Amino acid sequence: MSSLDRANEAVSFLTKSLPEGLRKPQVAIVCGSGLGGLAETVQSEPRAEFDYTSIPHFPVQQSNKVAGHAGKLVFGLLGQKIPAVLMVGRAHYYEGHSMEQVTFPIRVFKQLGVDTVVLTNAAGGLNSDYSVGDITLLNDHLFLAGLAGNHPLRGPNDEEFGVRFPPLSDAYDLELRRHVHRAWKEITTPQTSRKLHEGVYAFVGGPTYETRAESRMLRMMGADVVGMSTVPEIVVARHCGLRVLAMSLLLQDKAAGELSALLEEGKAGHEEVLEAGRAAAVDMQKLVVQTLVNVFGSA
Repeated sequence: MSSLDRANEAVSFLTKSLPEGLRKPQVAIVCGSGLGGLAETVQSEPRAEFDYTSIPHFPVQQSNKVAGHAGKLVFGLLGQKIPAVLMVGRAHYYEGHSMEQVTFPIRVFKQLGVDTVVLTNAAGGLNSDYSVGDITLLNDHLFLAGLAGNHPLRGPNDEEFGVRFPPLSDAYDLELRRHVHRAWKEITTPQTSRKLHEGVYAFVGGPTYETRAESRMLRMMGADVVGMSTVPEIVVARHCGLRVLAMSLLLQDKAAGELSALLEEGKAGHEEVLEAGRAAAVDMQKLVVQTLVNVFGSA
């Protein structure tokens, strides 16, 4: 069965249970670690939720689900009238899934009629100008795994989705990024200490956090932030012709080869990552919603 057939089967399952107004979402949002609160910004009615385990061919997280990743699709209205689908938690490559599997939801979004995908994640900061709690608007990436051949588009090309050799020089939509900067001015005050940056994201396979030497290497290669998700999804989204907006919430400081600024003795742990980011996540959620309201309008 082709990727197109699998995606269409998943879409058929979803749409038969969706209210009419939610069957053609305009935007899809992938909620990263600790950012599942975005789902609570969706209007209470109409609304529909699906556990990943119920959706045909959908990648399912390990049974001991990663903390901060609920594992469900939420359909509803953002800003009172923007039909959206939110992916609360994602399957990761480090769990043992293939690149094709972790990016399958993007194919489903395309077949649902989505035009724009917003990807969020929790990441480590490599740039010494960045601080824990800052937000980085991605404008490029380093995909070392992809350059080495572990790539989500490897194999026969799905012509129904896109061309054999898709360019990625325009992967991060300039107009959408401009909207983010405008939205940031609207939701912050002069007293806001948190900063919004633009930068480069480096994808690493995980699940271990990077060593000091690895962090220094990635920084020297031009990366500002580092994480274990997002880039494979961006590649497939662009292959499908979707507009891409991606943001990282900085929850660790690896700058200048230092260990995590959040944790005693520099030991990075997932629970501490989530706890440290709760307040920052609220601001990031506001930023995503305000950006989409500005882009698509509200009632």
